[in-house]
Amino acid sequence: MGLSGATFSLAQLGGLGVKRVSLGSSLVRAAFGAPLRASREVRDSGMFTFSRDAMPYAELNALFERKCKY
Repeated sequence: MGLSGATFSLAQLGGLGVKRVSLGSSLVRAAFGAPLRASREVRDSGMFTFSRDAMPYAELNALFERKCKY
């Protein structure tokens, strides 16, 4: 997954015989890329369209809810 621009689905890779897919640093690089693209958008165009892709607060908060009871 380290290939820039590679767009294969899991089904396509499986059809080619791939048994294991490693994301490596792809998820972290995507996470760091989001605020960079957003800040460049605001700086360069004064627009805030990046917010369309923002995770809703309820969904984000649900990720941090304590699931076990102590």
